[in-house]
Formats: sequence, structure tokens, C-alpha cells
Amino acid sequence: MTGPLLRTESLTKGFTLHLRGGLRLPVLGGVNLSVDAGECVVLSGPSGAGKSTLLRSLYGNYRADTGRILVQHLGRTVDIATADPRTILAVRHHTMGYVSQFLRVVPRVPALDIVAEALPGREASADARREQAAAMLLSLNIPRRLHSIPPATFSGGEQQRVNLARGFITGHPILLLDEPTASLDADNRAVVVHMIQQAKARGTAIIAICHDLDVRDQIADRLFPVQPYREAA
Repeated sequence: MTGPLLRTESLTKGFTLHLRGGLRLPVLGGVNLSVDAGECVVLSGPSGAGKSTLLRSLYGNYRADTGRILVQHLGRTVDIATADPRTILAVRHHTMGYVSQFLRVVPRVPALDIVAEALPGREASADARREQAAAMLLSLNIPRRLHSIPPATFSGGEQQRVNLARGFITGHPILLLDEPTASLDADNRAVVVHMIQQAKARGTAIIAICHDLDVRDQIADRLFPVQPYREAA
């Protein structure tokens, strides 16, 4: 199948502030975005412009108001903007991964199991899945002594690396990254940049938010400007 792995057509999104008497706050207006296999598109624009809202809309966390979000999923095109919850979950399982800035997991579950659980499919044994998860954690400089510990006790940078391990281990064709290096030191930023470059080489389509200009310049094939919404005059 040729063409973009993900594209939007005239996508709009706003929020209703119920505590402000139903005031309508528009955020995104007429977004037309596309990303091809092996390409990294970095969303650019000022804070508050709607970059995170766009990323969450692409993933189906926010329902679009109008427009389409077209994803190539298992040989067919799915419109996330109108898909039912079961279809959205299937897209997340097989096709589109998401790495947020913050790790949100079930308490008291060891880091190793958190990463192993993200692997799609159940063909491999539990031991094989944990072995793959351990290798991913080690590649992100999480030492084995931490693998059996729940990551709620980890530093912010360690938690972010567990989150990255969950996102990258799946090998999804589409990957959404929200500030993937925000809490990392220089050495670990370099590791993540290399992982992104490897994913691109495998054909992964990536959309990222990245305020670190050095990292952005190393991973971006192009920038997509997101500007604060303005009502037409």
C-alpha cells in the first residue's frame, strides 16, 4: 500500500468549558497533516498552540469535532475520528503507538512486566517476552537491578525511559512521541535519538513534539507548524 500511513483532513477540535457556562474554546482548526513510512514529522509552534491536543486526537484520546484522521491499519483505512472504541483499541494494539511524557501504570507492577505487557500478540512465552523487555530496558540504560522494582519509585528520567521502552518495543508502523527526551540527560538523549533514527530506517512513521532544538534537528525530516487557533475575521 502506498501513500501516507497517517493523514488528517480538515481536522478541528475544541473544548466546552462547562464551569464557564458552556463557553466553547476552539483549539485546532482545519489541520491537514500527513506522515509517510520512514518519516519523522515534528510539530512546531508556541506553547498552548494545540500540539498535544493534536497528538491526543490522532491517538483517539480526544474525539475530533470535524474532519478525518485516516490511518492505514492491517491493509485498510480507518478513520479514527469516527471509529468505534473497539476499532480504536485494535489500531493501538497493532498499528499506532504513543509515548507520553509521563508514565501511568498499575501500581506495584515491576518495570520488566510493564514493558513486556506492551508487546503485541501472545505467541511468545512469558519468559521470551520478559527477555525481550529486559533487552529493551538495558538498551535505555535501565540496569537489571531495577527491572523487578515498580517504577513509581524511579526518578523522572528513569520513568520516562520505561515509557519509551513500552513505546518502542511494540514495533508499531506509526509512533506518536510527546517530548520523548524532556527528562533525560545528554547520554540518554543520544540513545533515544538513535532509537528514533533506527525506527525511521525500519519504515516507522513518527509524529513528535520536541522542544529540544538539538534533538529536533537530529530526528525531524520536516516541521509541521501548529499555530494558536484564531477565528476568521
